[in-house]
Amino acid sequence: MTKLTFGALVALAMTAAASSAMAQDVAAGKTSFNKCLACHAIGEGAKNKVGPELNGLDGRKSGTAPDYNYSEANKNSGITWNEAQFKEYIKDPKAKVPGTKMAFAGIKNETEINNLWAYVSQFDKDGKIKQ
Repeated sequence: MTKLTFGALVALAMTAAASSAMAQDVAAGKTSFNKCLACHAIGEGAKNKVGPELNGLDGRKSGTAPDYNYSEANKNSGITWNEAQFKEYIKDPKAKVPGTKMAFAGIKNETEINNLWAYVSQFDKDGKIKQ
């Protein structure tokens, strides 16, 4: 009985730690997103700015945010955004999509990129946090 109780407590502690780590990643990602705010919006009520709004980015085809005037490079990139595509793109947008009009040098720090993806990918297409 004691081993079972101990095992349950360890599992519970690991789950809590994982949830806490994810929350920290999202919080750090939100801070990192400040670098993006001049050009992009996300969340409820987000609108296109210099760059497209980023709601529902995970699974969205590049060049398809409604009412945004994309470069031909983005429209024809063939990218469907997911974690791997985003992480490669955000390191050096112009290398990933030559001809993009995104004027951003990129983020090189892997932890920051991971945190930024945790933040951005939590929003559904309506700007609500996924459950």
